[in-house]
Amino acid sequence: MMNDQLIEVELESMTYGGSSLGYLAEGQVVLIPYTIPGERVQARVVGQKGRSLFAEGVTLIDSSVDRVFPRCPHFGPAKCGRCQWQHIDYAAQLLLKQDILADQLERIGGFADANIRPTIASPQEWGYNHHMTLYATGEGQLGFVMAGNPNDLHPIDECHILHPELLALKESLDLERMTGLQIITLQLDSLGDKMALLRMTNDEAPELHSDMAMSMNLLNDNDEPINLMGDLYASIAVGGRAFRVTAGSFFRPNLSQLENLAGEVMQALALTGREAVLDLYAGIGIFSAIIAQQARLVTMVDADPYAVNDAEINLPEEHIEIIEGLIEEVLEDLDEHYDAAVVDPGEDGLSAAAVDALAERRIPRIVYVSSNPSTLSRDGKRLASKGYHLKYAQPIDLAPHTFAVDSIAVFEA
Repeated sequence: MMNDQLIEVELESMTYGGSSLGYLAEGQVVLIPYTIPGERVQARVVGQKGRSLFAEGVTLIDSSVDRVFPRCPHFGPAKCGRCQWQHIDYAAQLLLKQDILADQLERIGGFADANIRPTIASPQEWGYNHHMTLYATGEGQLGFVMAGNPNDLHPIDECHILHPELLALKESLDLERMTGLQIITLQLDSLGDKMALLRMTNDEAPELHSDMAMSMNLLNDNDEPINLMGDLYASIAVGGRAFRVTAGSFFRPNLSQLENLAGEVMQALALTGREAVLDLYAGIGIFSAIIAQQARLVTMVDADPYAVNDAEINLPEEHIEIIEGLIEEVLEDLDEHYDAAVVDPGEDGLSAAAVDALAERRIPRIVYVSSNPSTLSRDGKRLASKGYHLKYAQPIDLAPHTFAVDSIAVFEA
C-alpha cells in the first residue's frame, strides 16, 4: 500500500507503544497513535514494516466513550511526545495497561491465561513527576524530543505531568547565560528541595542564575556529579524513612506511588522473618530497607558506585550486606542459600546470563519489578524454561497518561 493512501479501519486493541491496532479487510495490521480501541477512523498511511502499516488519523468517524479532551496544548502528533494517552479517560488507561501486560506475557512469554491483577492507580494523576529531563533547543528554550523524531525538539511552555514546582523552576532559569547547555534534569525531592542537573558541551560550569532556591550539579562525560551550588544530595522518603540520593543517581519520579510499589513487593515476598533475601539492581536501597524489617538477611547488589555509596549511608542495619558489582558476576560468588530475590533491572530487563545465574541458584521465589512488559515477558519465558512458573503479575501505574506499563511479577520454582 502506498504512503498517503486513505484507509478506514476499526481499532480493536492497544499496543505497547501507545498506538491502537486494527485490521484491513485483507487482514493487514494497521497501527494508529492517538486513538482508542473501539473507535473507527479514517487514516492516512505514513509507513510500512513487513505486514504492518503505520497511519495517522484524519477523521474520527466513531468515537470511544473513553475519549476525553487533553489538558495540554503540547499533546498530539508532531509535538512533545512525552504523553501519549491524554485523550483517554484515566480509568480506561488502567484497564488498557492491564490488557497490554496480559498481551505481552502471552505473545512474547507464552503465558496464556496468566493471572493479571487490576492495575493499581497512581495516587496523583497529574503533576506527579518529581524529576524530568529536558533538552536545550539552542534558542534559550527547553523542550522534549518530538514524537517519532529524536533529532527534533519541541519547546514547552507547560507540562501537566510535571510537578508544578519544577515547572516554576524551569521558568526561573536564565538559559541565555548557560552557554553550552545540552541537557538539564529538574528534580524535586521529598523535602521540597529543588535541584538541576546539567550536561554541557564542554563539561565547563556555566554562569548560574535562578530566582528560586535550588541546588545545581554538573554531570560530566563519566556521569560524575560535580557540585556547583547548594547540595550534592536529594532526600526521598518511603515508609517513614529518608533515603539519600546522590545527584545523577536514579529514583522513580512518581513519589506518590512508591509506598504502593514497596508494599506490593513485600506482599509478593510473603516473608516470615527467617528468610535470606537478595535485592538485585538495588540502587540506593529502598527495597532492602523495607525487606530488612521482615528478613533474617538481605544482600543488596548494584553496579553503580554512587548508588552503592548512598546505600551504605541509607542502610546501617547489620543484617544488610551491600555489594558493588555486576549481578552476573556477584551471583557466582555468593555462598548463602537465598529464599527469595527481588530484581529491578530497568527497561532493558535481565541479561540471559543473569537469568541463568538466578535459576542455577534455585531461588524458590523471584519478585521481578518491571518497567517494560516486553523484556519482562522475554525474561519470564527464559525463567519458565528453567522450571519457574508465573504465579501472578500486578500492574502498577507509575506514569499516568503515558503508555508505560510497570508491574511486579512473581515467579516460583
